[in-house]
Amino acid sequence: MSASGTPPSMVERMTLIMGAFDGASPWLTLQQIADRSGLPRSTVHRILDALCKLRWLDHTGGGYRLGMRSLELGGLAVAHNELREATAPLLHDLHLRTSTTAHLAVLDRLDIVYLDRVAGRHGAAVATRVGGRTPAHATAAGKAILAWTDPRQVESMYRENKLVVRTPRTLTSLGALQQELVAVRARGGLAYDREESAAGVACVAAPLRGSGRAVAAISLTGPADRMDLPRLAPYVQESARQASVALFPRDTARRRPRTEEPVPSAWPPGALEEVLKGIGGDYWL
Repeated sequence: MSASGTPPSMVERMTLIMGAFDGASPWLTLQQIADRSGLPRSTVHRILDALCKLRWLDHTGGGYRLGMRSLELGGLAVAHNELREATAPLLHDLHLRTSTTAHLAVLDRLDIVYLDRVAGRHGAAVATRVGGRTPAHATAAGKAILAWTDPRQVESMYRENKLVVRTPRTLTSLGALQQELVAVRARGGLAYDREESAAGVACVAAPLRGSGRAVAAISLTGPADRMDLPRLAPYVQESARQASVALFPRDTARRRPRTEEPVPSAWPPGALEEVLKGIGGDYWL
């Protein structure tokens, strides 16, 4: 310990700052972090900037929270865990009704990150894992989220970065991606991946959203020769609709879901009881 009482090691100081976060306080202000860590405010501010650049933390107007890199290494991103808990019953039901691998994914810059995964009979053929990431433009889940992202932001993201090519079917230009997102919006958010992210793998996804941008997407993924995407699409749409209603009750009450195909029969009684406990408001936005 230095004469001023501040730990001399950068690792120790970073540990004190990361340790300031807990389940009861997912969002903290600069002053709260300084108080909890016992470090000078100027030191905390400098380290917070570095941690945000490296994606250990996220910073918005509400303060700081654990970021995507924390999720990838330990599943500690509190807000994302809340989303996963809210949608877990729906993912399990979706898997049981389709015998297909169900995913919950969020957008992180140019990639999607998988928050949850319920594997089907052919799960081994789907090379995904919780905390794993895939280029958003090559996935159904990524396109479902990007379709409800500000088009100017999408253009900025992909003008500065080349679209990664995963297979011969991957979209390779900004213009092609923009056309695809127009089609996704026309379908009410329903998006497809026909061997674009991996050869022999197909996927269908729908977004979780209120009246604004999509915060996540639910998808079904499996071997392309076994995926009847038109038949599976209504199941994914209904799961995403129910999750959106649970997460954004005020927003979804003002708009009716858009569907192109008959919605599957009602989900088993009680499937959403756990989802609805403690969930309310549009805290994602």
